[in-house]
Amino acid sequence: MPQLAVFPKAFMHELCKDGTMKVSEWIDLAVELEVDGLEWYAGFLEMSDKANWPVFREQVERHGKTIPMLCCSPDFTHPDAAFREKEIKKQIGWIEMTHALGGSYCRVLSGQRRPELTMEEGISFAADCIKQCLPHAEKLGVTLILENHYKDDFWEYPEFAQQMDIFCKLVDRIHHPNFGVNYDPSNTFLAGEDPLELLYRVSDRVVTMHASDRYLKEGTIEDLRKEEGGAMGYAKRLSHGEIGKGLNDYDAIFKELKRVGFDGWISIEDGVDGMDQLERSVAFLRKKVKEYWPDFK
Repeated sequence: MPQLAVFPKAFMHELCKDGTMKVSEWIDLAVELEVDGLEWYAGFLEMSDKANWPVFREQVERHGKTIPMLCCSPDFTHPDAAFREKEIKKQIGWIEMTHALGGSYCRVLSGQRRPELTMEEGISFAADCIKQCLPHAEKLGVTLILENHYKDDFWEYPEFAQQMDIFCKLVDRIHHPNFGVNYDPSNTFLAGEDPLELLYRVSDRVVTMHASDRYLKEGTIEDLRKEEGGAMGYAKRLSHGEIGKGLNDYDAIFKELKRVGFDGWISIEDGVDGMDQLERSVAFLRKKVKEYWPDFK
């Protein structure tokens, strides 16, 4: 049976950069929502102190919620082997963080789409690094989840495996019981591709999902592509939208996930226009999931 979590998409700068929001403040907001868990981010400023890890876990669990997923952004496509080795060590640390928080899923990415990389180089670098992390994940009972990502908030270049064919080739390089896909339908639009086509190609590998909706405030996908490289974070013309009011066909998505027996976590990335928006997105997802999994509580 799927379960719902929320991610603090609206408060990333406050939690990760200027510290104007404390993690405990986000917890207090999130536990009031009708969800089962809180997806965590490795880059919360307060997570740099390991002593905080069990404290935050206890705060969340005290409210009957869990921390099922850790969102982190390893950069495995750097051409320098020493750089990639450091990223592997970071990822292993994030796996340990996931375990300490009581979570079962830890995100991995391919890395940044650096202009000098060939497709084969990027896939090989990323697959090799992920494979090196898997024994530690297996030991701690953590599943590594590869997301069809657009761009980390703090990256210069977009995701190397943003395009569907590259993403699927990378997924096909890794077969391990502690590895799966974190499907994000919105990110596929940003690659100029069909999110349902991607889902049909990888649905049997999907173990978690990010639920969001996206729209362009102005211009076209082609305009976005022209400006997405060489600037930190998301392009200004890009915006998250309230779930159910964007481009995604959640009926088709959930029909396919139900068909393949999906029973993982669905983490909601929304609320950039306020907690009221996030509440509406939670309500939409709860209603929609109930349609396809009638026993959903």
